[in-house]
Amino acid sequence: MKFGHSICVLNVGGTRYAFTREVIKDFPLRRVSRLHACATEKEVLELCDDYDQDRNEFFFDRHAQAFLFIMLYVRSGKLRFVPGICELSFYTEMLYWGLESAHLDFCCQKRLDDRMSEIGLDTDCLSESDFRLSSGEDSQTGDETAEPKTVLSGRAKWLERMRQAIEDPNSSLPAQILATVSVIFVITSMVMLCLSTLPDWDTAKRNMVEEHRVVEAVCISWFTAECLLRFLVARNKWEFLRRPLNIIDVVAISPYYITMVLAGAGLPGGGLGVAGVALRVLRMMRVFWLMKLARHFLGLQTLGLTLRRCYREMVMLLVFVAVAMAIYSALAQLLEHGLDLGVRNPDYASIPAAAWWVIISMTTVGYGDVYPVTVGGRVLGGVCVVSGIVLLALPITFIYHSFVQCYHELQMRSARHARSISAAELLR
Repeated sequence: MKFGHSICVLNVGGTRYAFTREVIKDFPLRRVSRLHACATEKEVLELCDDYDQDRNEFFFDRHAQAFLFIMLYVRSGKLRFVPGICELSFYTEMLYWGLESAHLDFCCQKRLDDRMSEIGLDTDCLSESDFRLSSGEDSQTGDETAEPKTVLSGRAKWLERMRQAIEDPNSSLPAQILATVSVIFVITSMVMLCLSTLPDWDTAKRNMVEEHRVVEAVCISWFTAECLLRFLVARNKWEFLRRPLNIIDVVAISPYYITMVLAGAGLPGGGLGVAGVALRVLRMMRVFWLMKLARHFLGLQTLGLTLRRCYREMVMLLVFVAVAMAIYSALAQLLEHGLDLGVRNPDYASIPAAAWWVIISMTTVGYGDVYPVTVGGRVLGGVCVVSGIVLLALPITFIYHSFVQCYHELQMRSARHARSISAAELLR
């Protein structure tokens, strides 16, 4: 922003908010943050209704109470509907300021979906672009200005189609074909990985060495091309590199190329000692390619979303189990081996050894390889089993309800996305 003062005032429906330029630059609302890049008053008026240069005040003729709730979202990260205001009206305010339905809490998202379904609309049919002022964006004429804009628009559309085809298997028929081929390669790679651990695999590999190399090369080539293509069309390259699945892709693919380079240099991987073991460990990480199936199956998506949202409950569950293991393993070691009662059970010679018996007893697995022989140890075993059932059931209740909520949420998102794709195809 090359004009005005260091303090910017937003006047929304008569309510004034004062911010510094630095805050405006990184403001979570897109319409507000775009003010920082404006170099002229004309560009400012494309984003707001009026501007007072003397006071550096931006006027927005919008709902003041709705913006107050939006500001609460900026501060707390939770966005809910304003009581007494129509859901569609508040959603219109959200779109104006650059927010989407995904920013709403789950309960409000459900209310919005139900309201939109009643009138036959979809949240994806509207966007922030519907509320842009057309005076400054659509009034440009002339061949010199129109041609570059068309080129950029065509390139952006092509990148968006490629991105949707790779990331969203349900976006189009080519995307479904691409997803099917990707699943086939994942399953083929997993089958080859499992077969390679069989005792007779080395003999079969020597008899079909060329076929094995061709299959492995084709699979690795596909995963490499897919990873590179997803990187090229990604909006944020740094964010792409930080995703765990993408890191697994790179780590799982790299041993193949390292082995090829070493073979070309006359250094077989098996003779590298620790380096050869590291390559084999990295090659086994291909099993995590099964996580790619989460893009195509709602169940795996639900599992991942549930684990992300319930990490506190998972930590609480681990703490419960760890505390119980420490207590019961110490008591079991004392009753079975520590006290000289005529019978010293060698399976409980140490607390870590007794901890194995505690964990299989609390989870009601009971392999039978370790069991108490004294009366006190058997009583302790019964208490351990009962307490394990109770401790495991307490946090699992919260996890179950979160799983059901995540499943319904993803179902609604999938249905909403399918309706938006159908509407887009009809408009074409």
